[in-house]
Amino acid sequence: MYFKKSILQVLSLLVLAALALSACITPSAQAPAAPAAADGKDWSTVKSAADGGGMDALVAAAKAEGELNVITLPRDWCNYGEMIDTFSTKYGIKVNSLNPDGGSADEIQAIIDNKANKGPQAPDVIDVGPAYGPLAKDQGLITPYKVATWDTIEGTNDPDGHYFVDYSGVLVLEVNSDVVKELPKSYKDLLDPKYKGQVALAGDPRASNQAAQSVYAVALATGGSLDNIQPGLDFFKQLNVAGNLLPLIADSGPIAKGETPITFQWSWNAYANKATFNGNPNIEVIYPSDANWGGYYYQAISAYAPHPAAARLWQEYLYSDEGQLTWIKGYCAPARLADLFARNVVSDELKAKLPDPKLLAESTVPNGDQLTAARALIKDQWDKVVGVDIKASK
Repeated sequence: MYFKKSILQVLSLLVLAALALSACITPSAQAPAAPAAADGKDWSTVKSAADGGGMDALVAAAKAEGELNVITLPRDWCNYGEMIDTFSTKYGIKVNSLNPDGGSADEIQAIIDNKANKGPQAPDVIDVGPAYGPLAKDQGLITPYKVATWDTIEGTNDPDGHYFVDYSGVLVLEVNSDVVKELPKSYKDLLDPKYKGQVALAGDPRASNQAAQSVYAVALATGGSLDNIQPGLDFFKQLNVAGNLLPLIADSGPIAKGETPITFQWSWNAYANKATFNGNPNIEVIYPSDANWGGYYYQAISAYAPHPAAARLWQEYLYSDEGQLTWIKGYCAPARLADLFARNVVSDELKAKLPDPKLLAESTVPNGDQLTAARALIKDQWDKVVGVDIKASK
């Protein structure tokens, strides 16, 4: 199996080392200038807090703006609910959550659609799959910014700060075991007739990074490769023809109701659901035996952000120790994990919420070009090959 030397391996090896230790010792296009802030500073052009006059100046400017628009951040995704609430309380800034159940493509489109008006539907910041970071940069949709902790962010970050890794995990199957009595052990098992009408994706693969990478992971399990995802599309066609694939997006509602008993899911979402449901229903998290797939996401600031100072303060908060630990509470491995471990600021309780270090280290992770090619193929071929429209339940 191909093992990419990426952020996932770096972070996971540090998890292993830390756990062992704890046992012994305690160039994009520039957006039109935003209206000047009360301090006269155009925060849409600021590339670091220091460049804007320091953190106090950034905080003051963000408070003066008073609002922040985030997009496609479900409250149970990486513990974003707590992140949003704490940030809002800490700084007295109202956080508007746009399209929380959307996908990465929706985030990019929202910037494009709201370039001119910078109105209430214009996102200030985005959290997208890795194929979308370079895409957004190439289209001039995001702007460079480096947080104060920039030097401790591990991963495939844009050198100028247009996009940077936020967290990572592995792909699993989330199974409602109150409905599914014989648990699948692999992706291939899902073709079994006993799973008819039980298999679902967590998004539309034509727009959702999580769903698209589910197709990619299955390709690896069924004879494909990082440069050949056609077997993944063919597999989902088989699932559909067999009647096993549901045309529903499996978010927490349909999972809890038993409408989508088996879901392709990032590990952090599956464990968050398991904790939230607390046995009603019972959830089993399955690591498929035929493919160990890892993934990560990028943060970025819109070049057309209506609240440019608040957008930058949000990033500073996400990449502070407090923000990084909040992500761990949501079962995500944050990009500053190495630094957090080095300074011994992660409690044993939080360490237990991190993905399995060995699985994280050995997971297969495509590079940006491979993801971009895969995303384009899935978007183009899904309707022709699979022929099912994945939509949210009503």
